[in-house]
Amino acid sequence: MNKRCLSKSALTLVISTLLTAHSVLADESASNTLSLKDVFNLEYATNPVVTPDGKHVVYERRSMDIMTDSMRRNLWTIALDGSAHLPILSDSKNHFNPVFSPDGAKMAYLSSKEGKVQVYLKDLASNSTTRVTDVAMRPSGMSFSPDGKYLAFAMFTPTKAKPLFNLDFKPKGAKWAETPQYIDQTNFQRDGMGMKRPGNMQIYVVPTIGGTPRQITSGEHDHAGTIAWSDNGQQIIISANTSDEADFDMLNSDLFSIDVKTSKVTRLTDMSGPERSPHLSPNGNKIAFVGNEDNGKSNQLSHLYVMNSDGTGIENLTSELDRSVGAIKWADNGKGVYFSYDDMGKKSVAYVSLSGKISTKTSDLGGTSLGRPYTSGDYDVTPKGSVVYTASMGDRPADLAIVTSKGKVKQLTDLNGDVFDHKTVNKPELVELKSSVDNRDLQAWLVTPPNFDPKKKYPLILEIHGGPHTAYGPSYSTEIQLMAAAGYVVLYGNPRGSTSQGEEFASLIDKNYPSQDYDDLMDMVDAAIAKGYVDESNLFVTGGSGGGTLTSWIIGKTDRFKASVVAKPVINWTSMIGTSDIYAYMSKYWFTDLPWNDYEQYWNRSPLSLVGNVTTPTMVLTGELDVRTPMSESEQYYGALRLQSVDSALVRIQGAYHGIAAKPSNLARKVGYILAWFDKYKDDTNSEKKED
Repeated sequence: MNKRCLSKSALTLVISTLLTAHSVLADESASNTLSLKDVFNLEYATNPVVTPDGKHVVYERRSMDIMTDSMRRNLWTIALDGSAHLPILSDSKNHFNPVFSPDGAKMAYLSSKEGKVQVYLKDLASNSTTRVTDVAMRPSGMSFSPDGKYLAFAMFTPTKAKPLFNLDFKPKGAKWAETPQYIDQTNFQRDGMGMKRPGNMQIYVVPTIGGTPRQITSGEHDHAGTIAWSDNGQQIIISANTSDEADFDMLNSDLFSIDVKTSKVTRLTDMSGPERSPHLSPNGNKIAFVGNEDNGKSNQLSHLYVMNSDGTGIENLTSELDRSVGAIKWADNGKGVYFSYDDMGKKSVAYVSLSGKISTKTSDLGGTSLGRPYTSGDYDVTPKGSVVYTASMGDRPADLAIVTSKGKVKQLTDLNGDVFDHKTVNKPELVELKSSVDNRDLQAWLVTPPNFDPKKKYPLILEIHGGPHTAYGPSYSTEIQLMAAAGYVVLYGNPRGSTSQGEEFASLIDKNYPSQDYDDLMDMVDAAIAKGYVDESNLFVTGGSGGGTLTSWIIGKTDRFKASVVAKPVINWTSMIGTSDIYAYMSKYWFTDLPWNDYEQYWNRSPLSLVGNVTTPTMVLTGELDVRTPMSESEQYYGALRLQSVDSALVRIQGAYHGIAAKPSNLARKVGYILAWFDKYKDDTNSEKKED
């Protein structure tokens, strides 16, 4: 074994020492830089809901609770002129998902105020609050009936599985081992939840005055998502995958009409792909929804469709838009539909008329992906056509803003002035370049350290997004900004396969990932070096999920990086298909055959096939409970690195699923470990002023 390989205990001590030192430095640094402690001081706005009178907006104000290590969700309101910014429900409990009755007199919401999450109803005139449900499982997707007398919601409904075998002679009071868990489901686990219980999501209806929720759907299929009432209140329109092969035909969901009284089911759509998010027009005559035909590719564009309320006359309103759409909302006059879409790293809100004419209202949504700079954001529309949205500003998390129908923009909130007004946080700088592979246009962004001096040389971190069919953009990112605050220039971008640049660009890696996305990322690094302030001898690389896969692929193809951190990666596609919670999906849409029928395509795209080339010191970092890219993937890569005598370490984030940063402390820990590892290998001797 190479002497460069430290013992596990020694390496753990080194990392702990470095992490502690880095944290101390962060705490003691000048007050004008972002520190790890600031993770707990961040707030952001999300889920804005305009009141029916069009005068106010209610939104979720999310903040970090340092004592419980969790995100707190409270409800606040603000007038659309920026005045009267007041709490509605703001305490140590979580209050979220506000929904207004059609007459605007009542607001339903979810709350954990009495322990388990339940549905509550607030009468806005009297300010009185009533608990509507007392259910064992968590409700979701609430929707008022047109007369405001009922609420529909979705809820997981357990079923009892008949045991295949059981010991029936256990003496009373005996202490035996736990009964084995018998599994006969295809999709038996889900990241973030663990082992899936027998049962399905079903739709319930409950009187708003309270009472016993009545289940109106049944069967061994999930009924969830957006719930739309017919204009007469007699039917509910929902999306469900009722295919006999739903576990393997997972994209084939359709829209159904459910009779509220009789539970009679009427099919409305029958496309090959997913039809979802039904929204009834104001006059009740039409249904807007999102969907697409299944083309078998790993990335598929979703379009906005409109049809008659009986399911006839389906029209695609966005067939000419080469972007996926989502978050649809009818205009109050029923003459068109609002929707969101990603374009060139930014999330936009647009309006499409029933004739198919599209006009963009704003391209500044974002700021709700707190960890990394993914495209994100929420919006709502006033009766007069103004758009209230979570605004992306690049240097801080989302605030609320409004853009009028005439294009006038006004920021409504300032949730993070107490944290950021006295700190130097640089906004992402767009870098446009050409791919060396095929001369395609590529996007990347650079974030420079506070007090940046272009005459100096700085170490660089390449940070790679996951997915891989997702997109980064010029939004605020806590992880990126903390890396910059530690003295690194941070580079991130959208290599081929990323969304927001059209269907063809995203499909370049279909059944071919990783591949030339590697070349695109190296082109981005070269473009950053060409700026003149990057120290070419101090390059570092990291990424999570699909970005972790690409990081391990990169260091198997080049030794230009001084150190890497591979976060929650896929290392071996064969073992990943056998252990991930999405194995049925991946084997169908990411490969042309099963691994035992065509082993080579799985192995040739596995970073493990390149581990023999790796010399880059590498830390592997993964959530202990991750079942999306299971810990076993990280363990086999770590083992392979040790067998290759590569300086390496394995970090197991205790109690974390794939979303490592779900807890604020783990967000800070993730960045802290990455910086500690990079600082260990960074050479500061080259970070001096350039010659004139």
